[in-house]
Amino acid sequence: MLSFDKVFKRYPEGGEALAGVSFELERGEMAFLTGHSGAGKSTLLKLIPVIERPTRGQIFVDGVNVSRAPNREIPRIRRRLGLIFQDFRLLHDRTVFDNVALPLIIAGFGPAETGRRVRAALGKVGLLSKEKRYPVGLSGGEQQRVGIARAIVHKPPVILADEPTGNLDPELAAEIMELFREFNQVGVTILIASHDLSLISRMGGRLLRLQQGKLMEGVEAA
Repeated sequence: MLSFDKVFKRYPEGGEALAGVSFELERGEMAFLTGHSGAGKSTLLKLIPVIERPTRGQIFVDGVNVSRAPNREIPRIRRRLGLIFQDFRLLHDRTVFDNVALPLIIAGFGPAETGRRVRAALGKVGLLSKEKRYPVGLSGGEQQRVGIARAIVHKPPVILADEPTGNLDPELAAEIMELFREFNQVGVTILIASHDLSLISRMGGRLLRLQQGKLMEGVEAA
């Protein structure tokens, strides 16, 4: 489902962020990407939806070489991905419903199907009763749940999450991770970047550790 083949990423002024990274995630696998600050976790995740491109190497998502995709193909690639960020990235002048609906509107879904999917996604994250609220009136954990609902509303086969629990207290962080486990149990491939090793260890699954842009040997999280 997701494959990196000898991927390098070098910034003109920032040195080498990734150096020869190779790994594969099978369909329906959940893995955790960890490493010190500046190890290359965010850079690696940005390469998958073509927010950035690698300097060398190839990246495949469900057989599609995204590292060589022309710009016109990027929207189609991103529709196969659910993206979740540490800072939520919600539109504060839009309701919860409108925030979650945004990917469907961009993809051209009609009002009836959009409403059905948005309410189904909000139901999965426990926020159906707050569809008319604005993000400013929600807690940090609720805002992150809105971000997750927005990421899953178009039913992507792959979810990428960059430090999704970084701004949350331990109890809320555990709840968010349980949501990811539930999505994984129905076959979604998930890659989560996190520095919280204690939380990851309770989840189980594959651990990918970056150190100065290089991928260390993968181990199973306890």
